Amino acid sequence: MRLLSTVLLSFLLLSCDQLQQIAKDAGSLYAAPTKEEISDGIREALTVGIKNAVFQTAQENGFYGNSLIRIPFPPEAAKVEQTVRDLGLDKQVDQFVETLNHGAEEAAEKATPIFVDAIRQMTLQDVYDIWQGEKDAATRYLQQNTQARLISEFRPVIKQALDEVEITRYWNPIITTYNKLPLTNKLNPNLDEYVLDRTLSGLFTVLAQEEEKIREDPAARVTALLKKVFGYQGPDPRVGN
Repeated sequence: MRLLSTVLLSFLLLSCDQLQQIAKDAGSLYAAPTKEEISDGIREALTVGIKNAVFQTAQENGFYGNSLIRIPFPPEAAKVEQTVRDLGLDKQVDQFVETLNHGAEEAAEKATPIFVDAIRQMTLQDVYDIWQGEKDAATRYLQQNTQARLISEFRPVIKQALDEVEITRYWNPIITTYNKLPLTNKLNPNLDEYVLDRTLSGLFTVLAQEEEKIREDPAARVTALLKKVFGYQGPDPRVGN
């Protein structure tokens, strides 16, 4: 009872101007966003999502420590992995897998400026398609408009990363040992392309998670603009704007 009285007294002590401002702020969260707010909001959401996704994937063990995107031993060479483990080469296989993931982490650092350029080139129609689209619409937009550049930027970084840690110390002996066994299909997967493909897949997977958070979780809308744009549940505001 005492707490309720305190709250009521505090409310009564507010000036009219303060009450009007509170009402205005509350109403703004439910008012239809303007075209400009939608455009700025989508770009802001993408920027926040990109920042979080790149930070997560590019940090040490960003891939290796994340079971969802961790790059495994090449699936097409699964028999190779089991065979060499049976031969007592567990340590070499584990080092090999860790190296693949660290190469992906280094490449992910290159993604931010490419994504930012794609955001700058968005049209108003792109913005509305994303705003009213599926929960991964922004991620798919970035994927369609950045994948070619990402491949171009990632490929040499991955190759250099793998070369610097002398990946052939782990891969060549494993494949050579396996290929010497009788009744086996000879294998020699292209590691650079395998890691490149998995790096892109992992990056966009995390980006889609970040996008879904902003769309579905009010707590992830870290600015007033994001709250307004993604919290709006009314009719299409383009009519009359």
